[in-house]
Formats: sequence, structure tokens, C-alpha cells
Amino acid sequence: MEDQSLSQPHLGIPSSNSAGPRTSKGIPPAWHRVSDSWFALSRPQQSRDKITHLPGFLSAFPEKETKPQEKTLKAPRAQFDWRDPLQLEKQLTQEEIMIRDSFRTYCQEKLMPRIVMANRNEVFHRDIVSELGELGVLGSTIKGYGCAGTTYVAYGLLAREIERVDSSYRSVLSVQSSLVMHPINAYGTEQQKQKYLPRLATGELLGCFGLTEPNHGSDPGGMETRARYHPASKTYVLNGSKTWITNSPLADVCVVWAVCEDGRIRGFLLERGMKGLSTPKIEGKFSLRASTTGMILMEDVEVPEENLLPHVSGLMGPFGCLNNARYGIAWGALGAAEFCLETARQYVLDRIQFGVPLARNQLVQKKLADMLTEITIGLQACLQLGRLKDEDKAAPEAISMLKRNSCGKALDIARQARDMLGGNGIADEYHVIRHVMNLEAVNTYEGTHDIHALILGRAITGLQSFTVGK
Repeated sequence: MEDQSLSQPHLGIPSSNSAGPRTSKGIPPAWHRVSDSWFALSRPQQSRDKITHLPGFLSAFPEKETKPQEKTLKAPRAQFDWRDPLQLEKQLTQEEIMIRDSFRTYCQEKLMPRIVMANRNEVFHRDIVSELGELGVLGSTIKGYGCAGTTYVAYGLLAREIERVDSSYRSVLSVQSSLVMHPINAYGTEQQKQKYLPRLATGELLGCFGLTEPNHGSDPGGMETRARYHPASKTYVLNGSKTWITNSPLADVCVVWAVCEDGRIRGFLLERGMKGLSTPKIEGKFSLRASTTGMILMEDVEVPEENLLPHVSGLMGPFGCLNNARYGIAWGALGAAEFCLETARQYVLDRIQFGVPLARNQLVQKKLADMLTEITIGLQACLQLGRLKDEDKAAPEAISMLKRNSCGKALDIARQARDMLGGNGIADEYHVIRHVMNLEAVNTYEGTHDIHALILGRAITGLQSFTVGK
């Protein structure tokens, strides 16, 4: 016979026809109602009278006749919003929301109409940098020097919005803010800050960052570019080459890292027009086509000693810049993933096959569920990382973890979305294939997916696996 006590709405409260206290193998001991509280009594009934005579708060509550339990009103069921499942919006400040919304309007109204043809024809519109400057989003986390001084969370939201349109535009924003303005602000002299930061903030000047070399990508410690100091002229002479440099063909300022005579890596500010400096464009890219990418070639380039970044040496200099950029990428890649999810969702709702929308298929719904889950979890992680950065508590390994996660997951989502669009998925008017191609590069640059895995592996085990025999 069915045990009626197990069907009661309150776990452990016996029914009126219960046979009495249960053993440890059954339901918990009977609950005794005193006033409006429930107290568990493990004593037998005959000892219960003694309890009501004990001094203390129990004796202050005389037994009352048991009344039929009043029907409790159920709280309204929480509604699920697939656009914001974990209510990220409520975790942002009003200032962050205002900055995000204003920039979203610009991105959708000014950048989105340009991107298809810019990508198709491999055209970078230099005036976009000036527009970003007018909006105050270049070097936005820097305080002073014409910069906005926002939170790192706000910077992440900016990266997310611009990469919804295209990773090329986010790359321009990242390089200018994190790889050019940040090192000048963090490692430069006051004279250097005054000279460069205000003009970089307005977009009057465009900058680039020279670290990667033809023979040294993931291993910048093997850098071949050299800087030799000449005391007589108080200049450094730089020789070497850098490659895969975003913005270099049009850059006015190049932040270049070189090995000095003491074996230490240091940063230098090179300006367009210096003798021996050239920045040829790399042709034939199938990724990030709406930004310009090139090389930095240096042949006996004389750089005044006042253009040396004096407050850092070693790889911690460029790595400090990369950590800032990687943080923005973690947000930005998810913006691209969100666009792909939204596009795929609408497509499968509209597309009728076999008499029903594609969205009726279980496999399609499973793919959408996976996409949404990864994006939602990733955004929450990025938000927490941003808060940690604002408190100066974000470890580089945590940034590596989220750069790796966001880029890998975003690329998977973009590929799935492309597949869900069928043949239309390879047409640039649907945008998804462009995000797929862009994310292939984003997953590689600023530390490849596997390199970030090794960074995390070292943090987990205490053992480095980058090289053999060390």
C-alpha cells in the first residue's frame, strides 16, 4: 500500500493517518508546530509535555490547536529571457549601460551598413578611427589626457558591441587602446603621455604594436630585432622586422619591442617618416579584411632616446599590453557569437522545410541551446573578470582562460550557425561566414588557443611545458 505520508506538500510532515514516528530508515521525525515555527522533535510523545514546561523560549509558546493549513499563495514564476538568461543587465551600473547603449547605436547605424562592402573589397576606412575618437572610446580606461576613464567592464561592453559588427573594427579599437595607448600610459614618461595620448584618444593619430616577427610568433623571447645605443647622438639604431601588425600600413606611431645590448627587451616609439622605416601591407587575407594588416621593416632606423619607454624592461612590458587586449577580446568574441546565434535563430524560424520551420527540429533546438548556454556562461565570466580588473585583482592566467574560452566557443558557435543557414551561410549578405573567417584569426592572435592552454597548465601544475629540457 502506498505510504500516504510521502505525498504531503511539506517534506517530513506526516499525514493525519500516519502511524507515528519513523525510524532512521523512514522519513525524518515528526515536526511539531509551535506558534508559526516548525521544530523537529526527536522525543517520544510522552516526553513532549515536559518540553513545554522547560524554561526558555519554548515555554513561552503555549501549544495551540492544530488548524487546517492555509493554502499558501505561489510566487509568480520567473520568466526566462533567452536574450539575457542570467540577467547580465541588472549587474551593470547605469553608467555602463549608458555607455554601452550609446555605442551600440553607433555600431549598428554607422558601422553595420559599411561592413559588407568593406570586407568584400578589403577596405579599411581610416575615418572610423576619428569617429571612435569623437565618441571617446579610444583608450577609454585611461584617466586624463583626453580619455574617458571608464571601468574595465565598460571597455568590455564596448568590445562586445563593436565585434557584433566585425572583428576587424574591434581589432582597431583593441590595438589603439590596449597595445598603443596603454604602454605609453603605463611605461612612458610624462612628456610622452602629453605628446601622444591626447592625439591618439581623438583618433588624429593611429598606432600599431610591433612584437610578432617572421620567425617568432608564440615565442617572443627569441626576438631578433635589435636596438643599439649611440651615446654621441643619444639615439638608438633599430634593425629588424615585425609581421602581422594590425594598422601598420597607415599607422602614425609604432610601438616596437627590440632587444637592447644588455639583452633586455625594451619598447620604443617610432614615428612615420623616420628614415629606414617602412610598413608594407600584407595582401590576400581571408580574415579581418576590413582592417589593414602589414609589416614593420626597420633598417638602421635612428630613434631619439626620449622615445624609449623607460619604465619597463623584459617581456613583462609587451605581455602587460597583451593582457589588456586579451581581456577585450574575451568580451568581443562573444559579441560575434551573439550575432551568429541571433541570425541562426531567426533563419530557422523563418525557413520552412517539409512543411514546418527548421526550428521545429530537435537537432536545431539542441544546437541553439548549446550556443546560448556557452554565450551566457562566457558573459558572466567576462563580467566577473572585468570587476576583478577594476579592483586590480585579475591574474594574467584568468585572462588567458577567458580569452581562450571565448574565442574557441565563439568560433564553434559561428561554424554551427553557418551550417544551420545551409548554402546561404556562405553568402556575405548573411554575415555569418564573415564572422567564421574572422574568428579563425581571433582564435590565433594575441596567444593561440593552445598557448593559452599551456599558460593555464603551468599555473595548475607549476611545471612549464613550452620548452623541452628546462
